[in-house]
Amino acid sequence: MMRSDKLRILSVFGTRPEAVKMAPVIQVLNQEPAFEHKVCVTAQHRGMLDQVLQIFNIRPDYDLDIFMHRQTLTEITMKSMRGLESVIEDFHPNILLVQGDTTTVFAAALAGFYHKVKIGHIEAGLRSGNLYSPYPEEANRKMTGVLADFHFAPTVSAKMNLMKENFSEDQIFVTGNTVIDALLQVVREDYQFENHFLNSCDFVNKKVILLTSHRRENIGDPMRNIFSAVKQVAEENEEVEVIYPVHLNPKVREIAREIFGDADRIHLIEPVDYLPFANLIARCYLVVTDSGGIQEEAPSLGKPVLVVREETERPEGIEAGTAKLAGTNQSVIYNMLSELIKNQEEYDKMANAVNPYGDGRAAMHIRDILLGLNHI
Repeated sequence: MMRSDKLRILSVFGTRPEAVKMAPVIQVLNQEPAFEHKVCVTAQHRGMLDQVLQIFNIRPDYDLDIFMHRQTLTEITMKSMRGLESVIEDFHPNILLVQGDTTTVFAAALAGFYHKVKIGHIEAGLRSGNLYSPYPEEANRKMTGVLADFHFAPTVSAKMNLMKENFSEDQIFVTGNTVIDALLQVVREDYQFENHFLNSCDFVNKKVILLTSHRRENIGDPMRNIFSAVKQVAEENEEVEVIYPVHLNPKVREIAREIFGDADRIHLIEPVDYLPFANLIARCYLVVTDSGGIQEEAPSLGKPVLVVREETERPEGIEAGTAKLAGTNQSVIYNMLSELIKNQEEYDKMANAVNPYGDGRAAMHIRDILLGLNHI
């Protein structure tokens, strides 16, 4: 089969967060005539991934469909690599693009390395400093970094992390984070939720706390501490409402029922898709989360973030003042959250801080860098 002179780029991802952050990149690469671009999904997540594919009108050229219930990290890695081997041998990409820190990311980078394909790592350089927190993401991004030829760092801080690990500066490109590109596409003032409660919620007159918590390392007493602190703040402040889209993990649901029970003004709802969730961030008063991506999304919408983890790989938000690291101590979380509810000056300081994660043009920056690599 004859090959064109175009640069052949294969974008690989497998989960909802990857899909959201890759969507703007896929859009601009598909429009660039200098590239032959194809998309491969592992479907490490299935339902959640498909929702994002539909929102951004992404039609994968290859779908490995590896998802199975109670899948292990080993199974995800093995099935991804086996499937990607066939994809790489069919398409013969010059560059394989991955995003972030999932098991799909590491497996794809390793598969590309085994076939001597150049690897581009989007959202490179994030570090928590603890190999087991978040787990397995911290190890995934470090191992992917070792295999990558091009590091698309979202911030200068991420670039400095890579340089401390002796990666060459001419391989590192600061682009901003593509999650901002995606978010700005989907948030609308006139958005209507399908969930009746969300549509009827008084986001104007109430101080609505959006809570998300699901990290493996928080399950158990740390999560109980988080929930207990949030519950105490809600009980002491009548203007506070809490919305918690409860993760599907049975252990998380058990703790949520244990702590929150039938607590007033704490609303446990089913997980929501990316589109309503992005608009929910935009409507709420502030966010309490152990998520990584929300630490980037919420500041771009002017929402203070209380990070309920012991470490964060996104220190830029802490340094810029858009987020605070509360850890998992109940009294610390309670005090920090109470201050944001009661102290308008402190709230405004966080809400108006400059978002450090970019201006919504990260995907175009990545495209322009790849155009400069067309000699590969």
